[in-house]
Amino acid sequence: MERTFEALYPGATSAERAFETRFIEFEERAPCELGPAVITPFEVRHGSGAPAYALRVQYGERLIAYSGDTEWTDNLIAVADSADLFVCECNFFDREVPGHLDYRTLAAHRNELTCRRLVITHMQDDMLARVGEADVEAASDGAVFTL
Repeated sequence: MERTFEALYPGATSAERAFETRFIEFEERAPCELGPAVITPFEVRHGSGAPAYALRVQYGERLIAYSGDTEWTDNLIAVADSADLFVCECNFFDREVPGHLDYRTLAAHRNELTCRRLVITHMQDDMLARVGEADVEAASDGAVFTL
């Protein structure tokens, strides 16, 4: 891993860090404890060649779900299930692009997502220009969410 990291970012492995770097290999739907948090990965469809995962992060009584980059997959239903907050990528308004969600597809499946709050992110210019037409909360730079 260090050789790959060094090849991509020369000098990065010798840089002094204020934090420890650990690599943990996920297994789909297998909860992983990291300190007080429990992270559960769900495979999604991004098509980058590497495994892509959505994550459920349980911290005490709170649960945050994150889609990561993905096109629609029914795994998102399980990811969002009963989450206090589901942060979901939404690249485009109504243009289908492999590996990414569009608002039209997300809206068609909205009733299947049982999260308490849905916030879209990772919006391209197309989606940003039409975000006012969407019946969903959109993230913005510097936004703070209280659960």
